[in-house]
Amino acid sequence: MTHWTLDQIPWSQFDRSKVDPEVVKLVKAAALVEFNGGDYATYLGRVFGDDTQFCAAAEAWAGEEVQHGQALANWAKLADPEFDFDAAFQRFTAGYQIPLDVTTSIRGSRAGELVARCIVETGTSSYYTALTEATDEPVLREICRNIAADEFRHYKLFYSHLRRYLEREGLNAWGRLRITLSRLRESEDDELAYAYFAANHPTETYDRQRFSDAYARRAYAVYRRHHVERGIAMALKASGLHPTGRLNRLLTGLACWFLQLRARKLAALNA
Repeated sequence: MTHWTLDQIPWSQFDRSKVDPEVVKLVKAAALVEFNGGDYATYLGRVFGDDTQFCAAAEAWAGEEVQHGQALANWAKLADPEFDFDAAFQRFTAGYQIPLDVTTSIRGSRAGELVARCIVETGTSSYYTALTEATDEPVLREICRNIAADEFRHYKLFYSHLRRYLEREGLNAWGRLRITLSRLRESEDDELAYAYFAANHPTETYDRQRFSDAYARRAYAVYRRHHVERGIAMALKASGLHPTGRLNRLLTGLACWFLQLRARKLAALNA
């Protein structure tokens, strides 16, 4: 199947009257994170160095991630002609870097690494689906729709390789769940906070808590229950648990409660 291209995005349909300034800030940050896909391909190439099948898939995956960043950056420039993506990306990579001088996964095993990758793709698939539904701007809707579909396909890619490595390494359900929970806790780490800072506050000094809160306050607002429910199902599957049923309903309820509570708290702090 041929992958979509930047030329297929209907740029001429951009409607400035439907641009939400708060969403623009999220898109700028997302563009930096996505465009940094090359570093993740390098990391995965070192962790899976003797697995040519996976390394080829990871290179293709990274190319699509970089394209996501390009599409988001192009839209951000339409929404804010003063946005200097190149300078913002340079700030981002100067202040945030993933470990590249490794030969083994920081998750303890290759299977563990693939669980973590599934959780990342779960988050991005849900996030871009939520952004698609949160904006009325037609060009951004098309970009996010394409990215969300890619991220879901990426989840299936990593999950297929996870199944292969589970047969070799035997990572049990508890180990998979532990990695899932660990990766979920990292959702408010420096990467997103620093990307938000680098994209939106070029003249200020980085304050992790401040910019983490600023990003979360805007990002959490786009989620609805069905986005959370689908994400929980994907995370449970990657963890070796049944993706639907009572556990999903329980965790979806808890996650929605947390998101609403956190969003209200952050809004109050901002006020």
